[in-house]
Amino acid sequence: MTNSYESEISVNLERAEESIQAAKILAAAGYFDFAASRAYYTAFYAAIAAILSQGLRFKQHRSVIKAIHKDFVKTGIIEKEYGKNLNWLFELRSIGDYGESRHVLPEEAQEAIVAGEAFLNKIKEILGRS
Repeated sequence: MTNSYESEISVNLERAEESIQAAKILAAAGYFDFAASRAYYTAFYAAIAAILSQGLRFKQHRSVIKAIHKDFVKTGIIEKEYGKNLNWLFELRSIGDYGESRHVLPEEAQEAIVAGEAFLNKIKEILGRS
């Protein structure tokens, strides 16, 4: 792994930490759509850090998610539950950001925060950054 990857891994983990804190603040203030979006970005930034640790680089959301499934879920590095949660968070983020007639429910936002934070903690554990 190059030093530039190491730096990028750290920056993405910092963004993930900030995103989960923002999600909690937004949910507490009643902004559930935005809380769900931030919870997704928690997992997304953690996923980027994980794939960078493998020497891979993707920018598109679907490519990052696909790489997590291929290189981490299917290989048994992380449990299937984390891959399913990443998919669900991506779908929920779409509702929060683009949902025309539906909003994220308070309980969905809380569940998203739990799932996003769990994903982040799992990636930090794998990367030895717990």
